Amino acid sequence: MEQTFAIAALWVGLALVATFLGTRLKISNALMEISVGIVAGAVATRYFDSEALGAKQPWLVFIASTGAVVLTFLAGAELDPGTMRAKWKEVIVVGLVSFAAPFLGCAAVARFVLGWSPASSWLAGIALSTTSMAVVYAVMLETGFNKTDFGKGILGACFVTDLGTVLALGLMFAPFTWKTGVFMVACIVAFVLLPLVTPHLINHYANRTAAFRTKWVLFILFGLGALSIWAGSEAVLPAYIAGMLLSKYLAHDHHFIRRLRTLTIGFLSPFYFLRAGSLVSVSALAAAPLVFLALFGSKIVTKVFGLVPAVSAFRRDRNERWYYTLMMSTGLTFGTISALFGLSHGIVTQDQYSHLVAVVIGSAVVPTLIAGALFLPRHLLTPRVEAEVAAEAAAVAARRQTEQPEPLEEG
Repeated sequence: MEQTFAIAALWVGLALVATFLGTRLKISNALMEISVGIVAGAVATRYFDSEALGAKQPWLVFIASTGAVVLTFLAGAELDPGTMRAKWKEVIVVGLVSFAAPFLGCAAVARFVLGWSPASSWLAGIALSTTSMAVVYAVMLETGFNKTDFGKGILGACFVTDLGTVLALGLMFAPFTWKTGVFMVACIVAFVLLPLVTPHLINHYANRTAAFRTKWVLFILFGLGALSIWAGSEAVLPAYIAGMLLSKYLAHDHHFIRRLRTLTIGFLSPFYFLRAGSLVSVSALAAAPLVFLALFGSKIVTKVFGLVPAVSAFRRDRNERWYYTLMMSTGLTFGTISALFGLSHGIVTQDQYSHLVAVVIGSAVVPTLIAGALFLPRHLLTPRVEAEVAAEAAAVAARRQTEQPEPLEEG
């Protein structure tokens, strides 16, 4: 137990360092955690031992995996169903193009330019096709675009892109056996029952039993995750869909989502992002920088050339069009999840994994910086955002005056 606590303290310490640096440099916390993990892994390999960080300890792998699963669930749970219905054409068209263009383009570059195997090339296409919901959502909150139709449309398109990634990862790399059939049937039954059972359980138990909703969510995610792994797939695959199905019943309770987000970002996800970074081989990147440039260039070029015409059909303003395109070109969470899935299942090598994660990190930083510096559509912010924020504040104040106090409930 002494070693376990020592390793846990080390990793939490690294998470604190990442938080300090991310705050100072104004960079996404998840991105900084991956970067700190890369540095920590390089230092451990160079001066100590490749296993000095304990990245392959079973308990640490479990916590990291749980972080990825719950983070994926949160991304689905915070989706606005109203936006999906109101802007369904824009969301579907932009989201599908955002997935398909880099999926095919990056896979072709990996196969025919870099000479990767067919399986590795398809995995690269999946990992580099993603749009980072975490990065985009954080930027929308910081700028205020989350209050506008423009920002809500971007978030909806992100969902479609990442859903394509999740489905492609499952369909192309999950072994189709009788276990797969059982898993699919169980998921269908669960997805049908969840929206029916969850509201009744919440109404009867949420305000009586401490943290009931948190326990219910974790039970769902662990159960579906166990079935997924048993069938030879990945635990994150059903989490996104479960979050989407329950968003109507959970996302409106901002206090619950905030507490679940605190549990995830404060404890679970740092282990995932730090571990993902620690598995990157810096020596492999230094030995083949052209591989990084080829993959990074293919992702950005295919995203931009695919998205500009698609976005132009819905956004005529130049800044809106390019800001939309660049935000959809970011990648982080699902890119690292897909790359780590490939490494864990022997689809990609350590060197290939290192290049994929490096490209994912680069795509989280470069498009975001360019979009904010050169193409921020400020004309969408001031009058509309202020009006919506004021209306929301007034509605909250009115509810506080009319509603009766409810029993304290921690989850």
